[in-house]
Amino acid sequence: MDAPGRFALAVNRPEASIDMAEACFLIAANVYPDLDVATQLRRIDALAVRCPPGFDGLRRYLFEGLGFHGNTERYDDPRNSLLNDVLDRRVGLPITLSILTIEVGRRVGVPLAGVGMPAHFVVRHEIEPRLYVDAFAGGETLDAAGCRARFHEIVGPEVPFDPAWLKPISTLEILSRVLANLKNVYTQRTQWHNVEWVVRCRLSVPGCPAEERRDLALAIGEQGRFEEAARELDLLARITPDPEARHTLTGEAITMRARLN
Repeated sequence: MDAPGRFALAVNRPEASIDMAEACFLIAANVYPDLDVATQLRRIDALAVRCPPGFDGLRRYLFEGLGFHGNTERYDDPRNSLLNDVLDRRVGLPITLSILTIEVGRRVGVPLAGVGMPAHFVVRHEIEPRLYVDAFAGGETLDAAGCRARFHEIVGPEVPFDPAWLKPISTLEILSRVLANLKNVYTQRTQWHNVEWVVRCRLSVPGCPAEERRDLALAIGEQGRFEEAARELDLLARITPDPEARHTLTGEAITMRARLN
């Protein structure tokens, strides 16, 4: 089974039984076909074995002792979104560093949850819900006001802040966001073969909008597989309820097939 298929199996099960770290390594297996997921999971287990007890012990161990930190110099490096590379290089994005923190915390009995603020990602303590950690900023602790301030630092003071953004998000939402980051990076680099597998993975996540199939068609078409891309557009047109949108998609499929000539 190919890597997108293995990822689909990992995420199409009851949410409580989804292993977030395993799913992240299966994402990375699309880039590293020989990646041994079980070995990578044991690397996280080993971090947990050496981790001091308690929340503060976890935070100091990962960010002060081991030096995990945000990649501020090359934020758009796709390796920042691949958990094996984050382990190797000890740098990553807010979301991947948060995933690592959550996964080590789970193994040492420190319950943490991901908080998906727009433009930034932090971790919330599940027993002390007023306590947050910014893994990208070297494990800095924040309260709700600090999260709001961090948001405004990133997007500007004029953008309204919604307190609902501080609520934890689901494992599936976290994985979908990791894939969205990769899709954006690969699209900017016009690496369409990578965009293709990323979108295939996103489409396998329960709840993914069907409109994502349009991006899949684009990625396939940009690789010269016009008939296959047109079929994806035809499929989306068949399941799209809006007549105007259906008409547009059918026209795009015709245009895609015209590129065969």
